[in-house]
Amino acid sequence: MTINDIQDSIIEEFSAFDDWMDKYSLLIDLGKELPAIDTRYKTNDYLIEGCQSKVWLYPEYGGGKITFTADSDAIITKGIVALLIKVFSDHTPDEIIGSDLYFIERIGLRQNLSPTRSNGLLAMIRQMKLYAMAFKAKSKN
Repeated sequence: MTINDIQDSIIEEFSAFDDWMDKYSLLIDLGKELPAIDTRYKTNDYLIEGCQSKVWLYPEYGGGKITFTADSDAIITKGIVALLIKVFSDHTPDEIIGSDLYFIERIGLRQNLSPTRSNGLLAMIRQMKLYAMAFKAKSKN
């Protein structure tokens, strides 16, 4: 599936709910389903700067694609990073770098996050794209 196919399926999944409390419940469930990150990656090296809660993000590069694992100490934030992993994992650096994350607006996520969580969301996206840039640069050498 392409990044846009995944975004479209997320939009469809969230459109089943009108109430944001139900959408928050879906986010929490997504966070609970997130595979556990290896404890050796729960260090400051993998901590995302700019998040109010703690978010650890570990990228792995192989076969031309990046796979992300993550964890957070906050349940909503863990759900948000789970969404981003769903969209970005198993894609090439170019696909990640060139992606337009329209699902965030379409499901109403940005409008329903506190300013600090919204900043954290942007920090997570920025970090994932930075990892993609780094792997792209590394693969050219």
